[in-house]
Amino acid sequence: MTTITAPAPEVVPPKRKFKLTWPILLLGVAGLLVLLSVARLVTGANDITSSGTVTASLGLAVPIGLAGLGGLWSERAGVVNIGLEGMMILGTWFGAWGAIVTGNPWVGVLAGTAGGALGALLHAVATVTFGVDHVVSGVAIILLGTGVTKYLSTLVFADMKGGGDTQSPRVPQMDTVGLWGPGGQNKYVLFEGVDPLRTLESQHWFFVSDLAGLLRGLTTNVSLFTILAILLVPFTFWVLWRTAFGLRLRSCGERPVAAESLGVNVYYYKYAAVIVSGALAGLGGAFLSIVAAGTYREGQTGGRGFIGLATVIFGNWRPGGLAAGAGLFGYTDALQLRQGGVSVHALLLVVALLLAAVAVYQLVRLSRNRAALFTGVAAVAVLVVFMLTDTVPEQFTSFTPHLATLLVLSLASQRLRMPAADGLPYRRGQAK
Repeated sequence: MTTITAPAPEVVPPKRKFKLTWPILLLGVAGLLVLLSVARLVTGANDITSSGTVTASLGLAVPIGLAGLGGLWSERAGVVNIGLEGMMILGTWFGAWGAIVTGNPWVGVLAGTAGGALGALLHAVATVTFGVDHVVSGVAIILLGTGVTKYLSTLVFADMKGGGDTQSPRVPQMDTVGLWGPGGQNKYVLFEGVDPLRTLESQHWFFVSDLAGLLRGLTTNVSLFTILAILLVPFTFWVLWRTAFGLRLRSCGERPVAAESLGVNVYYYKYAAVIVSGALAGLGGAFLSIVAAGTYREGQTGGRGFIGLATVIFGNWRPGGLAAGAGLFGYTDALQLRQGGVSVHALLLVVALLLAAVAVYQLVRLSRNRAALFTGVAAVAVLVVFMLTDTVPEQFTSFTPHLATLLVLSLASQRLRMPAADGLPYRRGQAK
């Protein structure tokens, strides 16, 4: 009798998940810098990689990044925090008030943080304890923050010299640090009178001068507040992804019922996350009034709380991606504030090259022919616009940061995954 043996089933190896490592990250930054260098040489728009643009980008990215970190904490615990804008508004007022009253800007930082945390506490009570819709509560916090700060300005700042109903007097200056350049009051420089990066930047060499401009912008005249904000990004990653506290907090945003069955106090972690969220948003508001403007002005947040929420989505609810989103928005915003239409026009060439690279990647690595065709057509369209024009209208340049954010979100939308229970109502004992 002949025994027929069935062939062994073919084992298909699982697809390796892409992991972002430091070498890959540095290679990506270098590649982007090469594209910017090419655009600078072709168009003559030296400001797209200048140290001044980098410094301005950093200052514009910090408040957005802090608001985004706040949204990350809250949404990882399952609470949507639309009220980040209102908490930032509270942070701007209390930050300026604390610095002016005490004469110490760091007291203002603490006061701004406390102001944002107070607004977040109200949001937590409404959403976590009473189950109010997260969006409704967030909008209420925005309206409350706007009204409270307007009333407090009339009550406090209007009687101060240099103040008024809509603004505060000048806020005490915060110290800055740097590696190069001249020293001076409120500035600490490691190598005073020496600035080799400035010499390299002024030569306008391919890539070398661009790299020098990037490094000089990151190491010259940097506020201590900015350094604190940057350090909060890896600190957030460590807390949320490397500690037991962070694991429990994230479980509340993914499967709160399962977390409760394992003995996790879901209410406690949701409260903690939302309060930290408001504290970070208030910190971003304090940055605006203490560092960015040097004074409190009504409406100076300018929707940065909402942009911070967009960076959370941009970064796929991860600190690193969030920081990249804040940096992108800060860079495009700084670019349109400096050389305006000329710099933004040079950026069109970079966008066309990036879209072409994405199209090739979609076609070769992902085998997504339709998506690759759409991206390739967009790249050609942007390139044609670049070649047929010499500058970009001023009306368009002001919209550049928002357009850049929408463009990246549309390209990365299929890889995004929000926490499973984000925004969903939760009541203790609902698993029974």
